[in-house]
Amino acid sequence: QMLNKTIVFITHDIIEAFGLPEERVVVTPYSSDPAFHQLAPDETASRLARLGIPDGYLLCVGNIQPRKNLRRLLAAYAALAPSERPPLMVVGQRSQLSNDVFAAVRERKLESTVHFTGYVSSDELVALYNGARAFAYPSLYEGFGLPVLEALACAVPTLASNRTAIPEVAGDAALLVDPERVDELTKGLSQVLTDEALRRRLSAAGPVRAAQFSWTRCATATEVAYRASLTDGGR
Repeated sequence: QMLNKTIVFITHDIIEAFGLPEERVVVTPYSSDPAFHQLAPDETASRLARLGIPDGYLLCVGNIQPRKNLRRLLAAYAALAPSERPPLMVVGQRSQLSNDVFAAVRERKLESTVHFTGYVSSDELVALYNGARAFAYPSLYEGFGLPVLEALACAVPTLASNRTAIPEVAGDAALLVDPERVDELTKGLSQVLTDEALRRRLSAAGPVRAAQFSWTRCATATEVAYRASLTDGGR
């Protein structure tokens, strides 16, 4: 049942793009690496100490490009009350289209609180998820949205976009908002950072949701699709 629910968006996208009949399209959902899981607090602290990361930060993961919607995230972040605004850690490689994001940081005078880490190792990324107060992923388009699943597996209270495949991955384990509305992003950030009842619910729901995805299930579904294709002659 979970697998069927998780293929709705990308199936329709492929059908529309290539004009294929629905019965010819099979999508096998990804999983996150098992390394992405809850760490003991002392292990998290030890890994983060090597990075010199501030405490209680808001985390965003993804290459710095327009579809990741970082300019609106920065606008929403800037609109938070100063008492609610933790450091923002942006993890991801720069692209040729990154300059607008850095300009937005300067325009909003956020240089002292917004930090760009660039590429980090998998071990460091697991620690960054575990040490975050909350995770934000306001992407405008995703075929899956792997960082959301990684964050859920690490039990981070998560705010995510209600667009494309992300709701199918997150289920009810993340707070979903319209990524094009800065006011919704601001309200959502405030909730995942300060609403303790919501934070507890999301933190508990995240690993349960993430556990529904596995590479074993992905491999099995892929094998079934190949066998079906061979059986019907690849038509």
